[in-house]
Amino acid sequence: MADQKKKLAIIAVHGTLDMAYPPLILASTAATLDIESAIFFTFYGLSILRKDIDTFLKVSPLGNPVMPMPMPIPTIAQAFPGMTAMATSMMKSMIKKHGVASIKELIALCQETGVRMIACQMTVDLFGYKKENLIDGLEYGGAAMFLEYAADANIHLAF
Repeated sequence: MADQKKKLAIIAVHGTLDMAYPPLILASTAATLDIESAIFFTFYGLSILRKDIDTFLKVSPLGNPVMPMPMPIPTIAQAFPGMTAMATSMMKSMIKKHGVASIKELIALCQETGVRMIACQMTVDLFGYKKENLIDGLEYGGAAMFLEYAADANIHLAF
């Protein structure tokens, strides 16, 4: 096993701004460390691959109890109209303030470092996605395709 190249298999199932970061950061970092990497985007995780991610990906304060807010906001108020827009704006502001790469930059880094980005064909069909609305350079495949890759991976993660 020591002579075998390390492989990372990630499943991305969440399509929010905050949940787009972990699979992209870990896969691109692994690839720069010479760890072969693949991300399987399925169900809502497929949203990360949309060309319009700058306006599409959002973050909700509801269900994110540790999300830093400028003031304590009761849980019920987090469901009010406009709170998701406010939370998304706050998150984007924190990302910019701290010099964190954007999702588009991380996707480009994944592509540059050879991360396999696999769009779940069943989910594409189920949600009626059009390939022209998704980023270029994707592979399309099903669970069997990804499981064949994952079966040989040393590291398995899901987000």
